[in-house]
Amino acid sequence: MFTGIIEETGSVEGIRKGAHSSVLTIRAREILSGTRQGDSIAVNGVCLTVTSLGSGSFTADVMHETLNRSSLGQLNAGSLVNLERAMAADGRFGGHIVSGHIDGTGTIANIQKDDNAVWYTVCAPEKLMRYIIEKGSIAIDGISLTVASVTKTSFRVSVIPHTASHTTLSGRKPGDIVNLENDCIGKYVERLLAFDQSDSRISREFLGKYGFL
Repeated sequence: MFTGIIEETGSVEGIRKGAHSSVLTIRAREILSGTRQGDSIAVNGVCLTVTSLGSGSFTADVMHETLNRSSLGQLNAGSLVNLERAMAADGRFGGHIVSGHIDGTGTIANIQKDDNAVWYTVCAPEKLMRYIIEKGSIAIDGISLTVASVTKTSFRVSVIPHTASHTTLSGRKPGDIVNLENDCIGKYVERLLAFDQSDSRISREFLGKYGFL
C-alpha cells in the first residue's frame, strides 16, 4: 500500500527484455535505505517487487500483465521514474490510499501555467473516467493528486511547484502516456452494488441518503 507522496525520482539504468516481460534496473538513493529483497516499491505508480539490490540501484521484474496495463513498456535507459516505498504503519498518511495496481493509462492533452501552479489536462477512456470525480483523488504515475474538474473524456489537476519539481511531471509534455490509478473506494462500491441486495440493508437508496452517491 502506498500514499502517492513521491519520495524521489530515480532513473532507469537498464532494461532486459524477454518475450513478454522485462527486468528493470533502477538507480536510486533515498528509497534504498532500509529496503530489502522482496520489498515493494512503486515505480511510476506501479507496485513492483525488489528482486535484487546493488550499489545505488535495485532490480524488479515486470510481468506481461503489467506491461499491458501500464506505460512501463515505454521506458528506456535514462528515463526518469517516480519512486515510493510501501507505506510504513508509523508514518504520516499525506496522500490517499494507493495500491500500486494500475487501472489503465491516460494521455496528457494540455499543460498550462497559472501563476505558481501548472494545470494538466489528461484524457482517459470511459472505463476510467467513470470513477473520477471533481475534488476526488487520482494517482498519476503514482502521484496523489486532487481532481479539479471533469468532462466526459478528460480531467484536470492543478500541480504546485514542489510537486512538479520533485516528480517526473516537470518533464512531461502533451502526448505523453501516464499511468492512472482510480480511487479504490468507488470501484468497491460499484462492485458491491452489482450483487443481489435482497438480503442486505445496504442499497443504492441507502447510500444516496447518506451522501455516498
